[in-house]
Amino acid sequence: MDGKNRSNIKVGTKVRVVQKQDQRTGKLTEGTVARLLTKSPNHPHGIKVMLENGIVGRVKEII
Repeated sequence: MDGKNRSNIKVGTKVRVVQKQDQRTGKLTEGTVARLLTKSPNHPHGIKVMLENGIVGRVKEII
């Protein structure tokens, strides 16, 4: 599943996100969602979340 729809992502979901500084390389960081930061129901680049370790990024994959 991709991370473009907010309804697919809940707190506690394991995801892979791309951080702002990694957008050019596409490097993904894996973690567990702590907070959903995007308010709209969908976003073309992925829903922005904060992981439990404090990393903020846009969801590219839901594990």
